[in-house]
Amino acid sequence: MRDTELYTQILGIEAPWQVSTVEVEMSQGEVTVGVQRKSGEKLCCPKCAQEAPGYDSRTRRWRHLDTCQYKTILVADVPRVKCPEHGVVTTAVPWAEPGSGFTAMFEALVVDWLKEAPTSAVSRLMGLSWNAIDRIMQRAVERGLSRRQRRCVENIGVDETAFRKRHDYVTIVSDQRAGVVLHVGEDRKKAGLKAWYSSLSQEQLEAIESVSMDMWSAFINATLESLPNADQKIAFDKFHVAKYLGEAVDQVRRQEHKALMGEGSDQLKGSKYDWLYNPKNMTRRQKRRFKALRDSTLKTARAWAIKEFAMSLWYYRSKTWARKGWERWLSWAVRSRLEPIKKVAKTIKEHLWGILNAVILKVSNGPAEGLNSRIKAIKVRSRGFRNKQRFANAIYFHLGGLDLYPESAKQ
Repeated sequence: MRDTELYTQILGIEAPWQVSTVEVEMSQGEVTVGVQRKSGEKLCCPKCAQEAPGYDSRTRRWRHLDTCQYKTILVADVPRVKCPEHGVVTTAVPWAEPGSGFTAMFEALVVDWLKEAPTSAVSRLMGLSWNAIDRIMQRAVERGLSRRQRRCVENIGVDETAFRKRHDYVTIVSDQRAGVVLHVGEDRKKAGLKAWYSSLSQEQLEAIESVSMDMWSAFINATLESLPNADQKIAFDKFHVAKYLGEAVDQVRRQEHKALMGEGSDQLKGSKYDWLYNPKNMTRRQKRRFKALRDSTLKTARAWAIKEFAMSLWYYRSKTWARKGWERWLSWAVRSRLEPIKKVAKTIKEHLWGILNAVILKVSNGPAEGLNSRIKAIKVRSRGFRNKQRFANAIYFHLGGLDLYPESAKQ
């Protein structure tokens, strides 16, 4: 078999294109494959697919998969046509995406590697610049987003994740059931989330059954103003409520520990994490020690009991009974004479409607928090990002559930 026939089969070149030459440059470690278009074949505009007269041609080069240890380069004179509607445009080639300097097969290989390693590692492995690998990722994400079908999502989560320190955040909207990121906002402001809601059709908006979030006012107001019957769908996350209560218990402990130490008692010394642990996860020794603490008359023990009672209220099925349970808890918390607990109780009272929704709908921001952990891992692996657009691209690439591969590479 001749080398031109071999590369025709390897590359999948079909009429009107054909491999014309194969040159091996040993000193440079390259194989250059020349591809030419048969003369006399009709030309079409790549944008409207209408037949158009030829204008001229330009020589183009594409990096392809290596041949053994040799870098392989495709070279071809690509015709340009003069389309009545779109002007002078370059015709499409079957082995590469428009505007790319790499063949579809090469881009598919890079996409595979990017799923396993950071951009810098893939750059070293493939012998390309960091920017070249990053552009391949960008094109993959653009392809994936353009192919994403407008489907209805029933349960969404809205969360924030840090881009950099000093309160620089992005908004993450996710499909709770599929576990994929639907949208990455450039900040955590109301306008950004409203813009995403406005991009949805009326059918998609009405299909949303629940929106899990924390008690951030920008997320709440954007959803209330954008989603039909949002006051019945917004669900405030159980784990954020638990976090607020846990912090309140710890504040009570620190205040009481300081007072006891002033009296010469170290009863609360070293007990910080005992009040935060789930008793089910404690060793026998820890359980014995903690039982003595929680059964005492300490203020911290009372604060902990109030917190635990609140955590038991997430298992109701009736909103009426759930409301009665939470109102009973609020009465106890307000009368507790524990300022940190009373402060959290005020917050919970203001947001009780969304907490009741979470209790009845049986949803939480747990899946979104799981995605958040994976986003943090991506950021650590990449050692940070230069700007938010690259950060968003990486999130979509790894967690967007997108079809990333060039069309011709999938055939």
